[in-house]
Amino acid sequence: MILLPAVDIRGGQAVRLQQGAFDSEQVYDADPLDAARRWVADGARALHVVDLDGARSGEPANVEHVRRICSEATVPVQVGGGLRTIDAIHRTIDAGATRIVLGTAAYRDVDLLDTALAEYGDRVVVSVDVRDGMLAASGWTEQTELPVGPVIERLGARGVHRFVYSSIARDGMLEGPDLEGVSTAAAAVRGTFVYSGGVASVDDLRALVELRQVNLGGVIVGKALYEQRFSVADGQAVLDARKDDI
Repeated sequence: MILLPAVDIRGGQAVRLQQGAFDSEQVYDADPLDAARRWVADGARALHVVDLDGARSGEPANVEHVRRICSEATVPVQVGGGLRTIDAIHRTIDAGATRIVLGTAAYRDVDLLDTALAEYGDRVVVSVDVRDGMLAASGWTEQTELPVGPVIERLGARGVHRFVYSSIARDGMLEGPDLEGVSTAAAAVRGTFVYSGGVASVDDLRALVELRQVNLGGVIVGKALYEQRFSVADGQAVLDARKDDI
């Protein structure tokens, strides 16, 4: 398992939200590249970058910041937010993204999903954003009545092998991970996934490790790192311990 520090970009700054609410924004770095540099210097093996402006508008708005981060980062960078057309995907890949993260478009535009998979294969990741066990869409602003398990299974049947499972209720709250949701996702995913939401301490990381889900490949952490609850190096050390347990 790897720890993926989050770099969420809004208005050209590195920010964190609570439960995806844009009116809860807290700015941590005036330049998101500074956050990326800090996480890599502290031992990050990959970065998770989200264009929040793009997620809200449906069109990438921070491609140049993504390009700057990817050009300096010495680790893989996965990028999401507003990737709802093949042109947006191409521009993000051209900016240096190792993987692209699709959200709403993966469920609503199967032609786009099929095209992206045909062109980029396992470089395509689908983010399953969950509130009360049901899928949310459009930058978390729209709630559906689609249960997460069958959604993951349908996407897997179309060829998706990499997922992000995001717990909206836990996001930015520092109240611990959704362990039940992780188990639900693990049962449905035929491939690998990373978890995001609520991690506040190394004990939370240990709790995820102790689930012993072999298809859980990583954990995205944002606010806890920005607020120095633990370091990237310390968090990664906890996740590395799983190799000795399985």
